[in-house]
Amino acid sequence: MVTGPAPHVVVVDDEADARAMVGDYLRMHGFEVSLCDGGRALRRRLAEVAPDLIVLDLNMPEEDGLSIVRDLKGRSSVPIIMLTATASPIDRVVGLELGADDYLPKPCELRELVARIRSVLRRAAQGRGPAEPSPPEGGVRFGRMIVDTETLRLRDEAGTEQILTRSEYALLKAFLDNPKRVLTRERLLDLADARDPEAFDRAIDVRINRIRKKVEPDPANPRFIRTVRGMGYVFRPDGD
Repeated sequence: MVTGPAPHVVVVDDEADARAMVGDYLRMHGFEVSLCDGGRALRRRLAEVAPDLIVLDLNMPEEDGLSIVRDLKGRSSVPIIMLTATASPIDRVVGLELGADDYLPKPCELRELVARIRSVLRRAAQGRGPAEPSPPEGGVRFGRMIVDTETLRLRDEAGTEQILTRSEYALLKAFLDNPKRVLTRERLLDLADARDPEAFDRAIDVRINRIRKKVEPDPANPRFIRTVRGMGYVFRPDGD
């Protein structure tokens, strides 16, 4: 059950019937909804409001959904759930690499979409929750990097900042809470509340590769988030 102010969800789909059906169903379940027929309409709406989540169709003629994901995640941490009619593994992996938080094949079961939206919103709320005691820099430090647990930004000692998506933050927090412990992919799925309906390991690997690109001096030879062959991953705060 949705409590408090209704979460605002923007539904982006060039098919009017599908867009209206999803919007009506979400409103029935307590969400505030905005409907957009493509990237230009979405950007106009984002200039007016700050939604809690975006449901985005990837296959649109005006502008490819993956381009929209890339643009939004380059300047915002708003959660995105992708819908793809092809259910292509390539689309899913690329979308995750670009920062999307979840995906569903299209046409989707609307009850499952509502469940996914609520799950992603819970993760977002946890990311905005009270931060644990942190060093004077205003975040959790590992190596030369600092994670700001309030703004979801990652910065180095020179002050250069990067935005963490909600899914990246949830996974990084799982490592921060369990330093020097080997964590299996299964355990990471649970800790980061990132379980996929197909539970395919590639989803975790993609997210870890995204994080490595942001925190590792040399992502090809990681020092902080290291692979333990046949077991999973281990987070080494000191890079030793």
